Amino acid sequence: MNIILMGPPGAGKGTQAEFIKNEYPIPHISTGDMFREAVQNGTTMGLEAKKYMDAGQLVPDQVTIGIVEDRLGMPDCQPGFLLDGFPRTTVQAVALDEVMQRLGKKLDLALDISVPEDVLMDRMVGRVFCGSCKTVYNTVFNPPAVAGVCDRCGGELVQRSDDKAETVKKRIQVYMEQTQPLLHYYTQQGNLVTLDGQRDPKEVFKDVRALLEQLG
Repeated sequence: MNIILMGPPGAGKGTQAEFIKNEYPIPHISTGDMFREAVQNGTTMGLEAKKYMDAGQLVPDQVTIGIVEDRLGMPDCQPGFLLDGFPRTTVQAVALDEVMQRLGKKLDLALDISVPEDVLMDRMVGRVFCGSCKTVYNTVFNPPAVAGVCDRCGGELVQRSDDKAETVKKRIQVYMEQTQPLLHYYTQQGNLVTLDGQRDPKEVFKDVRALLEQLG
């Protein structure tokens, strides 16, 4: 089964990816992991990407696509893959289709985890983590017993700089603007399924599992 996973920051994509990875024998491939592996392994595309990364520039689509093609061609992707963070634009989606055609694969499912913007704001602005053991809390949905103190180790709880309200709002807006054409693209292809991500993650995964069982 070949799946792409989509959803705005704070939608719970990471949790669903973990559930899928634990239950199905397919690799979870994130864009960041792909870049790091390609650079570490010294592949042609990895070295090309490194030039841009070292200069603080965005890696061009043609290089990104090359890295994706290298990764999807690896033996562990034979049973399928879960692609997370790519594609982000329609241009990348078309290029991914071409890559998969060359590899003799096809996309089975574009899975979109949908959550309203106000809920995303509450989730992300309220998110804090322990500076020592990295346990994550939410001051609204999953607060620690004592404000600012980790239940597990007693460490100080801090907020990531990109979880501040103004930054979060901008991240969500950028995602929505980029992704609307992508959702339309996969709707036209007939393989987009949107799930309500406001629910308990285990409830969401029940729907995910049902979809994946249909794929066999």
